[in-house]
Amino acid sequence: QVQLVESGGGLVQAGESLRLSCVGTGRTFSSYDVGWFRQAPGKEREFVARIDWDGVKTYYVDSVKGRFTISKDNSKNTVYLQMNNLKSEDTGIYYCATSYPWATGSQVPDEYNNWGRGTQVTVSS
Repeated sequence: QVQLVESGGGLVQAGESLRLSCVGTGRTFSSYDVGWFRQAPGKEREFVARIDWDGVKTYYVDSVKGRFTISKDNSKNTVYLQMNNLKSEDTGIYYCATSYPWATGSQVPDEYNNWGRGTQVTVSS
């Protein structure tokens, strides 16, 4: 079982940047594909980005392409989400999660099996 802990959220103004971190426990964390999701008040959880276990392939929702970058450091059991040029619509709780091994490239929350508790990101306009 893998446990995930997110950090790095906060309150920023539009146009500023944040870097989120997701630290995983357990020897097998480096073998997982990992995704970032977010959930705004009153809305469903939304896919943001995903990275394959070896860090080679990445996926992004269209609304963050060119602004967010996901990366993975297996030596530190950590996945990062660098968020630049933040907008008010990026506000929400950000969660990281590990993907089921069979769910290659998935952007569906139900196809992720281990979740962190989330970190709040608030962008004021």
